Amino acid sequence: MTIFWLGQSAFKIQDKEVTVAIDPFDNIGLRMPKFNAEVLLITHDHPDHNNKDAIKGTPFLIDGPGEYEVKNVFVYGIPAFHDDKQGAERGKITIYLIEIDGIKIAHLSDFGQDSLNTEQLEMLEGVDILLIPVGGIHTIDGEQAAKIVSQLQPRIVIPMHYKIPHNNAKLEGVEKFLKEFGATNPEKMDKLKISKKDLPQEETKVILLNVS
Repeated sequence: MTIFWLGQSAFKIQDKEVTVAIDPFDNIGLRMPKFNAEVLLITHDHPDHNNKDAIKGTPFLIDGPGEYEVKNVFVYGIPAFHDDKQGAERGKITIYLIEIDGIKIAHLSDFGQDSLNTEQLEMLEGVDILLIPVGGIHTIDGEQAAKIVSQLQPRIVIPMHYKIPHNNAKLEGVEKFLKEFGATNPEKMDKLKISKKDLPQEETKVILLNVS
């Protein structure tokens, strides 16, 4: 299985048979690549997360809570909030747990809650790879993200939704998260190609993906 970060909260996840697209964006200064996918996940209806036209083919669209199975990919949509005021300002979102090639991947969307609630923790139990926003302003910031990671204790953390060159969204950088989490030397790579047996076992590893 291979994970590509496309910028903001957008990802492409591929195995031998299926491509999963998550949160394609528009109008943030970055170029959203267009590609074919069998599954498309949309976490909420904001322009930097819902550019469905970027995904070619006829993907199976998942845009809300529930349990889904598409070509041996299992997806669990979990209700959450864009901020910590029960959706009063920015509304509801859906966070996703994706099981593919025996690996559990959690995508936390524009998560804004101060912590995961009991139901969310139960649904996300045993997550292997966590895709988590760290840029603050519109989501949790680096300090809050570090606390969420401690709640879940995944094997790998991939920060997302933070300030990078050419992204005109108002966001903080990744540095606060790295400092709060104590990741002094995170591994940087263009893509993460991994199998279940390759997951780190001793401690949580932070990986910074370059934009594909």
